[in-house]
Amino acid sequence: MIVTLDEAKEYLRVDYADEDNLLNGLLKAAHQICMDVARITDEADFGADIERAKAAVMYTVAYLYEHREEADHHELVLTLRSLLFAVRQEGF
Repeated sequence: MIVTLDEAKEYLRVDYADEDNLLNGLLKAAHQICMDVARITDEADFGADIERAKAAVMYTVAYLYEHREEADHHELVLTLRSLLFAVRQEGF
């Protein structure tokens, strides 16, 4: 994984372990969503631009965490396309 649980918790300012299971699930989902938006299937290719990948995954985790009840996935994907534009493949 590009982003660790501790990095995500620091980014979200979560200081307790009560939601670790939720955050681990969101991290996995965020990582996959970002790879899908970038149209990248290989973990190594996704991590080639580590800072961009981390920023996208952390943004996605924060978005999913903060908008659990009313997430607008279309808005999320549009933002991720902008964040991942430089690494986004033309097709799968």
